[in-house]
Amino acid sequence: MAWEPWTGCYPASDGCKYCYFYGPYSKRYGQNTVVKTDEFYKPVETVYMPNKKITKYKLQSGKTVNTCFATDFFLPEADEWRAEAWSIIKQRPDLTFLFLTKRIDRFTVSLPDDWFSGYDNVRIGCTVENQETADFRLPLYISCPIKHRWIVCSPLLGKINLSPYLHGVENVRVGGESGREARVCDYEWVLDIKQQCANAGISFIFDGTGSHFLKDGIIHNVNPYRQKSFVREMAIDM
Repeated sequence: MAWEPWTGCYPASDGCKYCYFYGPYSKRYGQNTVVKTDEFYKPVETVYMPNKKITKYKLQSGKTVNTCFATDFFLPEADEWRAEAWSIIKQRPDLTFLFLTKRIDRFTVSLPDDWFSGYDNVRIGCTVENQETADFRLPLYISCPIKHRWIVCSPLLGKINLSPYLHGVENVRVGGESGREARVCDYEWVLDIKQQCANAGISFIFDGTGSHFLKDGIIHNVNPYRQKSFVREMAIDM
Protein backbone atom coordinates (compact mmCIF):
# COMPACT_ATOMS: atom_id res chain seq x y z
CA MET A 1 0.00 0.00 0.00
CA ALA A 2 1.02 3.62 -0.50
CA TRP A 3 1.52 6.37 2.05
CA GLU A 4 1.88 9.96 0.89
CA PRO A 5 2.34 12.11 4.01
CA TRP A 6 3.00 15.01 1.63
CA THR A 7 2.67 15.56 -2.09
CA GLY A 8 4.20 17.76 -4.76
CA CYS A 9 7.72 17.56 -6.19
CA TYR A 10 10.15 19.12 -8.65
CA PRO A 11 13.22 17.91 -10.60
CA ALA A 12 16.37 16.86 -8.80
CA SER A 13 18.34 15.71 -11.87
CA ASP A 14 18.03 14.63 -15.50
CA GLY A 15 16.20 11.46 -14.54
CA CYS A 16 13.23 13.62 -13.47
CA LYS A 17 12.77 15.20 -16.90
CA TYR A 18 9.86 12.97 -17.94
CA CYS A 19 8.73 11.86 -14.47
CA TYR A 20 5.60 9.69 -14.65
CA PHE A 21 4.12 11.68 -11.73
CA TYR A 22 5.16 15.28 -12.44
CA GLY A 23 6.67 15.33 -15.93
CA PRO A 24 5.16 17.34 -18.82
CA TYR A 25 2.90 14.46 -19.92
CA SER A 26 1.73 13.38 -16.47
CA LYS A 27 -1.50 14.00 -14.59
CA ARG A 28 0.32 15.93 -11.84
CA TYR A 29 2.31 18.21 -14.13
CA GLY A 30 2.83 21.59 -12.49
CA GLN A 31 2.06 20.38 -8.95
CA ASN A 32 5.42 21.45 -7.59
CA THR A 33 4.16 22.98 -4.36
CA VAL A 34 4.88 20.56 -1.52
CA VAL A 35 1.94 20.23 0.88
CA LYS A 36 1.07 17.99 3.79
CA THR A 37 -1.75 15.57 2.95
CA ASP A 38 -4.84 14.35 4.76
CA GLU A 39 -3.30 10.88 5.05
CA PHE A 40 -0.31 12.02 7.10
CA TYR A 41 -1.38 9.83 10.03
CA LYS A 42 -2.55 6.90 7.90
CA PRO A 43 -0.17 4.26 9.38
CA VAL A 44 -1.37 4.95 12.94
CA GLU A 45 -5.07 5.50 12.32
CA THR A 46 -7.24 3.21 14.45
CA VAL A 47 -10.74 1.81 14.37
CA TYR A 48 -12.88 0.69 17.30
CA MET A 49 -14.42 -2.78 16.99
CA PRO A 50 -17.50 -2.77 19.30
CA ASN A 51 -18.09 -6.52 19.00
CA LYS A 52 -14.64 -7.27 20.40
CA LYS A 53 -14.43 -4.08 22.47
CA ILE A 54 -10.96 -3.34 21.16
CA THR A 55 -9.27 -0.63 19.16
CA LYS A 56 -6.91 -1.73 16.41
CA TYR A 57 -4.89 -0.15 13.64
CA LYS A 58 -6.71 0.19 10.33
CA LEU A 59 -3.53 -0.83 8.51
CA GLN A 60 -2.91 -4.50 9.18
CA SER A 61 0.38 -5.77 10.55
CA GLY A 62 2.88 -7.20 8.08
CA LYS A 63 2.16 -4.79 5.23
CA THR A 64 4.83 -3.11 3.09
CA VAL A 65 4.23 0.64 2.92
CA ASN A 66 5.52 2.40 -0.22
CA THR A 67 6.41 5.74 1.35
CA CYS A 68 6.54 8.98 -0.65
CA PHE A 69 6.71 7.15 -3.99
CA ALA A 70 4.89 10.14 -5.54
CA THR A 71 7.25 12.68 -3.99
CA ASP A 72 10.53 12.55 -2.01
CA PHE A 73 10.77 11.94 1.73
CA PHE A 74 13.82 14.23 1.96
CA LEU A 75 12.47 17.33 0.23
CA PRO A 76 13.52 20.49 2.11
CA GLU A 77 9.91 21.69 2.16
CA ALA A 78 9.06 18.65 4.32
CA ASP A 79 11.73 19.27 6.96
CA GLU A 80 9.19 20.56 9.48
CA TRP A 81 7.03 17.42 9.12
CA ARG A 82 9.71 14.74 8.82
CA ALA A 83 10.45 14.31 12.53
CA GLU A 84 6.80 13.48 13.19
CA ALA A 85 6.76 11.15 10.17
CA TRP A 86 9.74 9.27 11.62
CA SER A 87 7.82 9.04 14.91
CA ILE A 88 4.87 7.46 13.11
CA ILE A 89 7.19 4.95 11.44
CA LYS A 90 8.70 4.06 14.82
CA GLN A 91 5.23 3.40 16.25
CA ARG A 92 4.63 0.71 13.62
CA PRO A 93 7.59 -1.72 13.82
CA ASP A 94 5.22 -4.37 12.45
CA LEU A 95 5.15 -2.58 9.06
CA THR A 96 7.95 -2.30 6.51
CA PHE A 97 8.42 1.23 5.17
CA LEU A 98 9.94 1.35 1.69
CA PHE A 99 11.55 4.58 0.44
CA LEU A 100 13.07 5.83 -2.81
CA THR A 101 15.04 9.07 -2.92
CA LYS A 102 17.10 11.21 -5.26
CA ARG A 103 18.00 13.47 -2.33
CA ILE A 104 20.17 11.22 -0.17
CA ASP A 105 22.39 14.26 0.49
CA ARG A 106 19.60 15.44 2.83
CA PHE A 107 19.31 12.16 4.73
CA THR A 108 20.53 13.53 8.06
CA VAL A 109 18.09 16.47 8.15
CA SER A 110 15.43 15.85 10.85
CA LEU A 111 16.84 12.39 11.56
CA PRO A 112 15.51 11.05 14.89
CA ASP A 113 17.89 10.96 17.87
CA ASP A 114 17.40 7.21 18.29
CA TRP A 115 18.11 6.30 14.66
CA PHE A 116 21.65 5.06 15.42
CA SER A 117 22.33 2.43 12.71
CA GLY A 118 18.78 2.64 11.37
CA TYR A 119 15.32 1.25 12.11
CA ASP A 120 14.79 -2.43 11.31
CA ASN A 121 11.52 -1.67 9.50
CA VAL A 122 12.91 0.92 7.07
CA ARG A 123 14.34 0.16 3.62
CA ILE A 124 15.79 3.18 1.84
CA GLY A 125 16.54 3.00 -1.86
CA CYS A 126 18.75 5.47 -3.69
CA THR A 127 17.85 6.28 -7.30
CA VAL A 128 20.49 6.99 -9.96
CA GLU A 129 20.15 7.31 -13.71
CA ASN A 130 23.70 7.77 -15.05
CA GLN A 131 27.33 7.74 -13.91
CA GLU A 132 27.23 11.37 -12.79
CA THR A 133 24.35 10.84 -10.35
CA ALA A 134 25.81 7.51 -9.20
CA ASP A 135 29.16 9.10 -8.38
CA PHE A 136 27.49 11.94 -6.47
CA ARG A 137 24.75 10.08 -4.59
CA LEU A 138 26.14 6.63 -3.89
CA PRO A 139 29.24 7.60 -1.87
CA LEU A 140 26.88 9.57 0.40
CA TYR A 141 24.41 6.70 0.44
CA ILE A 142 26.84 4.02 1.54
CA SER A 143 28.17 6.33 4.26
CA CYS A 144 24.71 6.75 5.80
CA PRO A 145 23.58 4.56 8.73
CA ILE A 146 20.92 2.49 6.94
CA LYS A 147 20.18 -1.15 7.75
CA HIS A 148 18.50 -2.10 4.48
CA ARG A 149 19.80 -0.61 1.21
CA TRP A 150 18.78 -0.99 -2.41
CA ILE A 151 19.82 0.89 -5.52
CA VAL A 152 17.40 1.75 -8.31
CA CYS A 153 18.81 2.60 -11.74
CA SER A 154 15.68 4.05 -13.27
CA PRO A 155 15.28 5.56 -15.71
CA LEU A 156 18.54 4.03 -16.90
CA LEU A 157 20.01 6.68 -19.21
CA GLY A 158 23.54 5.39 -19.71
CA LYS A 159 26.14 2.82 -18.73
CA ILE A 160 26.82 2.89 -14.98
CA ASN A 161 29.65 1.38 -12.95
CA LEU A 162 28.11 0.55 -9.57
CA SER A 163 30.91 -1.76 -8.45
CA PRO A 164 32.50 0.66 -5.93
CA TYR A 165 29.14 1.17 -4.22
CA LEU A 166 27.62 -2.29 -3.86
CA HIS A 167 28.98 -3.28 -0.44
CA GLY A 168 26.08 -3.66 1.98
CA VAL A 169 23.44 -3.27 -0.73
CA GLU A 170 20.73 -5.93 -0.72
CA ASN A 171 19.56 -5.60 -4.32
CA VAL A 172 19.69 -3.50 -7.48
CA ARG A 173 16.67 -2.76 -9.66
CA VAL A 174 16.93 -1.45 -13.21
CA GLY A 175 14.33 0.00 -15.56
CA GLY A 176 14.03 2.04 -18.72
CA GLU A 177 12.10 5.27 -19.15
CA SER A 178 8.46 5.28 -20.20
CA GLY A 179 6.40 7.94 -21.88
CA ARG A 180 5.96 9.93 -25.05
CA GLU A 181 9.44 11.48 -25.00
CA ALA A 182 11.24 8.58 -23.27
CA ARG A 183 14.94 8.18 -23.89
CA VAL A 184 16.40 4.89 -25.15
CA CYS A 185 17.44 2.17 -22.70
CA ASP A 186 20.24 -0.05 -24.04
CA TYR A 187 20.09 -3.76 -23.13
CA GLU A 188 23.91 -3.82 -22.93
CA TRP A 189 23.76 -1.32 -20.07
CA VAL A 190 21.32 -3.59 -18.26
CA LEU A 191 23.46 -6.70 -18.75
CA ASP A 192 26.54 -4.85 -17.55
CA ILE A 193 24.83 -3.94 -14.26
CA LYS A 194 23.61 -7.51 -13.90
CA GLN A 195 27.21 -8.76 -14.18
CA GLN A 196 28.35 -6.26 -11.55
CA CYS A 197 25.67 -7.59 -9.21
CA ALA A 198 26.68 -11.17 -9.94
CA ASN A 199 30.29 -10.33 -9.12
CA ALA A 200 29.17 -8.73 -5.84
CA GLY A 201 26.80 -11.60 -4.99
CA ILE A 202 23.67 -9.47 -4.71
CA SER A 203 20.19 -9.67 -6.17
CA PHE A 204 19.41 -8.06 -9.53
CA ILE A 205 15.93 -7.26 -10.86
CA PHE A 206 15.09 -5.89 -14.31
CA ASP A 207 11.79 -4.08 -13.82
CA GLY A 208 10.91 -2.82 -17.29
CA THR A 209 12.32 -2.05 -20.72
CA GLY A 210 10.96 1.46 -20.98
CA SER A 211 9.22 2.74 -24.11
CA HIS A 212 12.30 2.62 -26.36
CA PHE A 213 14.55 -0.40 -25.83
CA LEU A 214 17.72 -1.06 -27.79
CA LYS A 215 18.44 -4.78 -28.15
CA ASP A 216 20.40 -6.66 -30.84
CA GLY A 217 20.88 -3.45 -32.79
CA ILE A 218 17.14 -2.75 -32.99
CA ILE A 219 15.20 -0.08 -31.09
CA HIS A 220 11.96 -1.69 -29.94
CA ASN A 221 9.07 0.68 -29.27
CA VAL A 222 7.41 -1.12 -26.40
CA ASN A 223 3.82 -0.55 -25.30
CA PRO A 224 3.64 0.28 -21.55
CA TYR A 225 1.48 -2.81 -20.98
CA ARG A 226 4.06 -4.99 -22.73
CA GLN A 227 7.21 -3.81 -20.96
CA LYS A 228 7.12 -6.18 -17.99
CA SER A 229 6.18 -9.21 -20.09
CA PHE A 230 9.04 -8.37 -22.47
CA VAL A 231 11.36 -8.39 -19.45
CA ARG A 232 9.99 -11.70 -18.18
CA GLU A 233 10.74 -13.31 -21.53
CA MET A 234 14.40 -12.33 -21.18
CA ALA A 235 14.50 -13.99 -17.71
CA ILE A 236 17.66 -12.25 -16.47
CA ASP A 237 16.66 -11.56 -12.85
CA MET A 238 18.79 -13.22 -10.22
